[in-house]
Amino acid sequence: MKHVLFCLLLAGSVVAQAQIRNDELVELTHMNQSNVRTEISIPGFDGYETLKCDFHIHTVFSDGSVWPTVRVTEAWQEGLDAIAMTDHIEYRPNKNVVIGDLNESYKIAKKQADKIGFILIQGTEITRSKPLGHLNALFINDANVLDVKDPLVAIDKALEQGAFIQWNHPGWPDDKSTLYPVHEELLKAGKIHAVEVLNYMEYYPIAFDWCNQYGIAPMANTDIHELISGDYRWGGGKMRPMTLVFATDRSEKGIKEALFARRTAALFDGKLVGKAEYLMKLIQSSLKIRRINDGTIEVTNTSDIPYEMTNGGKLYFFPCRKTVRIGIPKEGALVFENCFVGMNQKLSIPFEWWSSIL
Repeated sequence: MKHVLFCLLLAGSVVAQAQIRNDELVELTHMNQSNVRTEISIPGFDGYETLKCDFHIHTVFSDGSVWPTVRVTEAWQEGLDAIAMTDHIEYRPNKNVVIGDLNESYKIAKKQADKIGFILIQGTEITRSKPLGHLNALFINDANVLDVKDPLVAIDKALEQGAFIQWNHPGWPDDKSTLYPVHEELLKAGKIHAVEVLNYMEYYPIAFDWCNQYGIAPMANTDIHELISGDYRWGGGKMRPMTLVFATDRSEKGIKEALFARRTAALFDGKLVGKAEYLMKLIQSSLKIRRINDGTIEVTNTSDIPYEMTNGGKLYFFPCRKTVRIGIPKEGALVFENCFVGMNQKLSIPFEWWSSIL
């Protein structure tokens, strides 16, 4: 009887995970992961939602290897909230094979984005040699009019469309992160709004200081050309680079407002770069403290960002979504080793902040 019952339960389990079309075909629907999303837990604060975004992406319509709809699907699957389609203007090695104008990749991807309720931003990459280098124009409505000889004219034409201008990978391709006179002029004129402090798998420490000096937003993006799964593996605080946007609501309008207000942080390789006020609030929203007794506390990290903290010569590590029991830190600053507010400046929080939440 037990054997019969076991067989019935096993059969029921198989049926529950399969769809029987007829006597000759059973479809294993549970094996299809295309509609499964990995959620990234990063809390908001002060009424802002923390949106996970990638503002630098390529497809076959420039020098990428995938179709535009794939970029939308893989971003949704990996837990992102928004991406920008930013194919090159001047560099399109596939243009004789893949037919379409400079807006085509966005138009194709937008249909998929609307279908699954995903935020897609129209953009493009102005692609010139140094000293100017590469810049993304985000929130445009027509990339074709930016295809002009003078890149400064292209920037102006993007700004006429209400574009947000991001300076891309300042240390590429010569391994020198140089702020040229053309950048200084654009920054002083308010024509560059952000800089990639990380691009793909390299970051540019001096760009941390440029964000403070010129009041521009720090960004971290993949600049992905191949399949995202081929370059990055998710887990343990390690995930694709992303720009965290602290937005009033989950919408393209909300993201645009937040970017122009410079409410961003760059997240990559378990590191955060941003303004001290935003990083402090993010940490406070992520770490939940419970006092056990006069000498011991529990710290629960509710987020998917790991935190490393030093105090009094001791290192404390708070892994993603785990609780750690530690002795109450001593008097003195709390230094978060993986949070940067400048080139050689880590986030330092007065002990009074810690004691106030105990």
